[in-house]
Amino acid sequence: MFGALAKKVFGSANDRRLKTYRPKIAAINALELEVAALTDEQLRARTDEFKSQLAEGKTLDDILPAAFATVREAAKRVLGQRHFDVQLIGGMVLHEGSIAEMKTGEGKTLVATLPTYLNALAGKGVHVVTVNDYLARRDAEWMGQVYRFLGLSVGIIVHGLDDVQRAEAYACDITYGTNNEFGFDYLRDNMKYELNQMVQRGHHFAIVDEVDSILVDEARTPLIISGPLDDRSDLYNAIDKLLPRLVPGDYEVDEKQRAVSLTEQGNEHIEQLLEESGLLKEGSLYDAANATLVHHVNQALRAHTLFQRDKDYIVRNGEVVIIDEFTGRMMPGRRYSEGLHQALEAKEHVQVQPENQTLASITFQNYFRLYKKLAGMTGTAATEADEFLDIYKLEVVEIPTNIGVNRIDEDDEVYRTQAEKLKAIVREIEAAADKGQPILVGTTSIEKSEQLAEFMQQQGYTLIDFTSPNALDPLYKAARDGKPSKTFAVLNARFHEQEAFIVAQAGVPGAVTIATNMAGRGTDIQLGGNADMRIRHELVQMPEGSERDEKIAAIKAEVAELKQKALSAGGLYVVGTERHESRRIDNQLRGRSGRQGDPGRSKFYLSLQDDLMRIFGSERMDGMLQKLGLKEDEAIIHPWINKAIEKAQQKVEARNFDMRKNILKYDDVMNDQRKVVFEQRREFMAEESVRATIDDMRHGVVDDLVAKHIPEGAYPEQWDIAGLDDDVQRLLNLDVPVADWAKEEGIADEEMRERLKAAADEAYAERVEKNTQEVMTYVEKQVLLQMLDHLWREHLVTLDHLRQVIGWRSMAQRDPLNEYKQEAFELFDGLITHLREQVTAQLMRIEVMFQQPEAAQELPPMQATHINPLTGENEMAPMDATTRAAAQLGISADAVVPPEQRDPNDPSTWGRVGRNEACPCGSGKKYKHCHGQFV
Repeated sequence: MFGALAKKVFGSANDRRLKTYRPKIAAINALELEVAALTDEQLRARTDEFKSQLAEGKTLDDILPAAFATVREAAKRVLGQRHFDVQLIGGMVLHEGSIAEMKTGEGKTLVATLPTYLNALAGKGVHVVTVNDYLARRDAEWMGQVYRFLGLSVGIIVHGLDDVQRAEAYACDITYGTNNEFGFDYLRDNMKYELNQMVQRGHHFAIVDEVDSILVDEARTPLIISGPLDDRSDLYNAIDKLLPRLVPGDYEVDEKQRAVSLTEQGNEHIEQLLEESGLLKEGSLYDAANATLVHHVNQALRAHTLFQRDKDYIVRNGEVVIIDEFTGRMMPGRRYSEGLHQALEAKEHVQVQPENQTLASITFQNYFRLYKKLAGMTGTAATEADEFLDIYKLEVVEIPTNIGVNRIDEDDEVYRTQAEKLKAIVREIEAAADKGQPILVGTTSIEKSEQLAEFMQQQGYTLIDFTSPNALDPLYKAARDGKPSKTFAVLNARFHEQEAFIVAQAGVPGAVTIATNMAGRGTDIQLGGNADMRIRHELVQMPEGSERDEKIAAIKAEVAELKQKALSAGGLYVVGTERHESRRIDNQLRGRSGRQGDPGRSKFYLSLQDDLMRIFGSERMDGMLQKLGLKEDEAIIHPWINKAIEKAQQKVEARNFDMRKNILKYDDVMNDQRKVVFEQRREFMAEESVRATIDDMRHGVVDDLVAKHIPEGAYPEQWDIAGLDDDVQRLLNLDVPVADWAKEEGIADEEMRERLKAAADEAYAERVEKNTQEVMTYVEKQVLLQMLDHLWREHLVTLDHLRQVIGWRSMAQRDPLNEYKQEAFELFDGLITHLREQVTAQLMRIEVMFQQPEAAQELPPMQATHINPLTGENEMAPMDATTRAAAQLGISADAVVPPEQRDPNDPSTWGRVGRNEACPCGSGKKYKHCHGQFV
């Protein structure tokens, strides 16, 4: 009560923060006339003036008003767009390293030009991060006009560039790119062997567009670079031979959860079997050093108890092929991960294929926390404000709209069954389309989109085929005539450029567009359609001239006329087919309507069979509604239901946040070690010579050997001289009279240590002289880096396996996270010791052979992986031509005819052809410029 009263009197914290920007807005506006009077050359010269001022000691905050006024004037001249005052506020919020929440259509892309230009003046590079390649290219070309006009360089990082192109893009003042590409470039850079091969030049300032999508949704899965692992088939086969010796009491199977675990008796039995077979060499089975062995045992147990031949998989041509549990189809080429497929191959006694090993990985949370300053912008961040502050130290500031929101948000309609809900949605679509209102239908998944599309087709609607150059003509004609077109479009969320075109025309009167709630971001739905997008799409082949100018004028006039029809029909109508588990996703969907003060409307349709509604115990609610007399096709509508659903969403959001936070706590342990290793690598690469490090390592090995075999304070008869002699030969390659030294009267451990160091130094000096200083300087650095990489990769695998089994420690009333931290630290300490020993052992034996120089050291064969948490697809996976064509057409890959089965002379054999594919007739032209013109 008192909080609400204080808010009324003093305003919210957000309101108070917004007031602090007023003086700077006034200062920027005061400069507007002065800056407008400058010539283009004088305006461009201000960039050099600002750089000089910074060099003289001024801060970015000192020059902010003048820099913002300069960008505003440049945008007016180049783009014909002037920043509103609220956009200036958004720019200042971003410059301060916060998140600007701005409603859809408020011009976030233009807002970013202000802090991007200002921070680029420091000369350290600014990264603007987008969600896909299409937006990165579009924004770099569109806003790049402003930056180039002011004398700054702009680069783009997208998929398919080589290292030279990437280095050039990162060297620019401003670099646009996707979150995946920035992250993978960081990982690849830290696998290079020379500094001049690295492409990134630091992490100074980043602005993340659609920050909630990138830092919350996509951050649920890490970026992983993997490569083929050393052959471990012997280990898989050896463990597989032990499994039949387990008895039923050794393990418990939970068929419902598809899980199996060893009992206490089983742990003791398998440990005994492993010792007898020589696989368990030291310690107990659950020591951290044996985490990989435990992982292999668990996977072998799963293969034997949970997976049945000819049900879950078949063996064909000496290969284990997975069977899809839903369709019953074979899935050749697909493999189970984490060694499970190899365990099945060992079980079936076929050749065990090598598994992939993680070479490097990082979460988006830890990548973006590398930046000295981070900012973000989106239309929906307030519901995740706690997470942004807790994990990224980013505050969310809600920026007021330039014109008030004029959208009606109606109460949800709840139906008993899915079928009733679908009928109600189609009825609502028909009613809105009849009066010429454009409709955007949001679904929570691609699968739900397909279900609704199929239902609409059964009701007489036609799916628009965007492979036809005139696909939207029926829609435009129906809109002009004021009649419903009975057509609809579906976004497939794979080809973003095509998706942007569909979204851009979703505001045509009577248009019906079905999209997953996350699809189409980065493009506004403009009522009447997007004139610029239509011009680019429809007049792509028309040459410059009076005829083209007439066509452009006609398109613009038609769009203006259609906009008035859409406005009079009530603006964009957003229909949600169910509530998402996150309120933010629902708000994104609603935010599509009511752009820049336009009228709009939104409503969500729910059923008791929806995923979220099951949280309420829909069976009880269903029975209660039947008792109350709710008939078929009737809905229950009440504000209380909206509040109840919102509370359920808040609970799910809190649970998901806790899960992400817990995952991050574990990843932070690895991240601390990752930063140490990557920083050490950079230092090694930057040094002219690592001789001092090599000498320290060699001396460290001697210290360890003496400490191990001649304990401090021990009597000479207690010394392990034989063991010391063996280790000196194994690690230092020295043949010295250790046994004779030990017999000398009065000799102590310190004397032994000094003699061994002197002998090792002398032997190494001879090796350096033999191979020359120059050669050994190069060899030392290469051996050090390669051995560090090899051990780090093995360490990553061990940590991954440890993380999978550490949860069992909770049964002993111990905190798994603390246990993980302790074990991980001990493993890392062991990594340092092994590095010291293996580098020393290799260099004390190395023989250099001179031959023709080979190509520069290359990275091992690698593949990049980022699983989209929303679709389950690997965003970095290359697509074959058939899959690519299917994705462009929005159809199943089965419906695409492979090129080799098409008869060039018989179009009936071509099937569906993508517009940008080569025409199957063999003309060499694109399909849209050849036979596709006549479709």
